[in-house]
Amino acid sequence: MQITPGLGIMAVFYIAAGVMHFVKPAVYVSIMPPYFPARRTLVFLSGIAEVLLGLALLPVATRPAAAWGIVGLLVAIFPANVYMATSDKFRRIPKWLRWARLPLQGVLVWWALQYA
Repeated sequence: MQITPGLGIMAVFYIAAGVMHFVKPAVYVSIMPPYFPARRTLVFLSGIAEVLLGLALLPVATRPAAAWGIVGLLVAIFPANVYMATSDKFRRIPKWLRWARLPLQGVLVWWALQYA
């Protein structure tokens, strides 16, 4: 299967998001629940994972594994989205927008599964 526009967009999305973990790590640390240990390390590890998974979407041979890896990553980061939606710490972001991120995760999982 060739690289379709949707697949290319997905790959660039995850690569760019992963790079941002290194450019603006404090943003990602701030949305992690405080009970997570070594939050900065987890931010860097998830950034590495996003970059590698985004790149791995491109070759046909690694695409299914990368897609499943993205699904796993989306499940792993879901607690950060719940924390962001429910914490008063983020009240500067409209509540509807914080809550809209939760079903968006389902859409992103569906999108990744199209390549699994």
